[in-house]
Amino acid sequence: MRRSRMRLTIRTMRKALEKKDVPAATALLPGTFSIVDRAAKWGIIQDNTAARYKARIHKRLKALSGTPAAA
Repeated sequence: MRRSRMRLTIRTMRKALEKKDVPAATALLPGTFSIVDRAAKWGIIQDNTAARYKARIHKRLKALSGTPAAA
């Protein structure tokens, strides 16, 4: 159940990014990060995997919003 909730949340976030819907993606960001962090805490995914998911999502959101991504 927890794994499917995490996957659904990430999928929803990715769809918002693909549609280039910056306000929706920005609104989904804290919830997505929270679910990913909790999945790492529960042992569903490893800590580095959680960090990678969050970094890639954040990088895509920054690219859409026009803010330069940190190198």
